[in-house]
Amino acid sequence: MVEMIAWVVSGILLVVSGLHFYWAFGGKRGNSAVIPTNGSEKLFQPLPIGTSMVGLLLALAAWIALEWSSVIKPLLFSDLLLQVGGWVVAAVFIIRGIGDFKWVGLFKRKKGTVFAKWDSRLYSPLCLLLGISYILIGTMR
Repeated sequence: MVEMIAWVVSGILLVVSGLHFYWAFGGKRGNSAVIPTNGSEKLFQPLPIGTSMVGLLLALAAWIALEWSSVIKPLLFSDLLLQVGGWVVAAVFIIRGIGDFKWVGLFKRKKGTVFAKWDSRLYSPLCLLLGISYILIGTMR
């Protein structure tokens, strides 16, 4: 069971990582729905290097899921780093899913924008699911 969870989590994260690299290298499709707005303008304009870093961290989180669950033999991380990394990734996704209580997360106050719609329907629930999946990997392995 834990192996299946790890493969699904890893697959999702690799797809999302690929999207970030697509945007970092100039891709435009879908980018109007991934940055919070105040209604008329984006709250921030991500730089390609920052977007690439997010893509890299997501790919690394995918790898952590595979190593932590023992789906693959540990190659990059010691057992201690896997333990710490896995729980940190779980916490990051849970915190992102809950949100900042204003712009992002299930408990955001700003609604009515394209981002807010997608965040409520997909991004935040997915983050919570990923966070719970990492908790399951950590407790079932």
